[in-house]
Amino acid sequence: MDRSISEDEAPKVWHIYWQVVVGRDLIANALLARQIRKRLLGAHDAPGRELLYYLILSREIHLLSLLPKGDSAASLGNGLSNVIAKRVRQADGAHGAVFRDRYHAHCIGGSEALREEVRMLAWRPVAAGVSATPSNFKHAALRSILGMSLGEELHVTALLEHLGGTLPLGRVRLRQALTARPSDLEVLQWELSKGLVSARGAVGPAGSVARHVSGPAATLVAASAGKSIDGGLQLLELWVATRLRLPAPPLAPQRGLLAAKARALVASLAVQMGLCPASYAASYFGRARATLSEQMKSLRSRLADRAILAIPADRIVREAVDLMANASASEGK
Repeated sequence: MDRSISEDEAPKVWHIYWQVVVGRDLIANALLARQIRKRLLGAHDAPGRELLYYLILSREIHLLSLLPKGDSAASLGNGLSNVIAKRVRQADGAHGAVFRDRYHAHCIGGSEALREEVRMLAWRPVAAGVSATPSNFKHAALRSILGMSLGEELHVTALLEHLGGTLPLGRVRLRQALTARPSDLEVLQWELSKGLVSARGAVGPAGSVARHVSGPAATLVAASAGKSIDGGLQLLELWVATRLRLPAPPLAPQRGLLAAKARALVASLAVQMGLCPASYAASYFGRARATLSEQMKSLRSRLADRAILAIPADRIVREAVDLMANASASEGK
């Protein structure tokens, strides 16, 4: 790519994806699957658009699309939503909703981020239990890119060029992506971040809840024992208790000003990371929301507490996960 082109003017790679409602299947009908693939390819015939990768699963469609300045993921996403939904209804012979949401779109910044996204998408059929290896799944661009399937109107070198800048380096990075199978933790973290699954919690003002989490919050949920919002809070409890040299969690039954501060820190960190709102944390600890909110507010007046809240979220999550692993190892001895 010409480095003289400004970042705003340069084409951008977008991950655009859909998830269908329960009861719909995108690949059970072979004709429907071919129609969807043809439509995905055809939607990139517009000047400047390029399809780098696609994946069609029973309940998901994923695209990696290069879009020029002036084009938008919304234009591509909305157009495909309308056409594909029509095809699905015709194939099913049933009216009603096809997609859970109209579409989702995330801009991918840089070749490393693109390589990681390709890695997750290539292994997605394996993680979903519908293929033994990435290259065995026929409803994806990978077979064409690897030269295992011909006759498809896909610029197979486009992805490689964007992965590495050159074809040889692109092939190296694609091989790296296909060699490193994502762990169960990585898969769940990715699913949570994309909104393909929701983080669930057992407490709250209205009972059980489900919410979208991403970034550090998704890592907390995915790494926790319960794979839940409560599990993420437990990890934060462990980190805060260790830092303040309090007895091991749970913090809810612990008395004293230091324990109250610890609960406020956990709640504040959870809100900052997008794990849950303060009202959920209050229910989790069995405290009145107003009381916990006041304690959270008071943290801002103390330099030491502000310093804790300013610690990068990724570092807190990493240390919390390490503490949990160490505690589990000690219990197993």
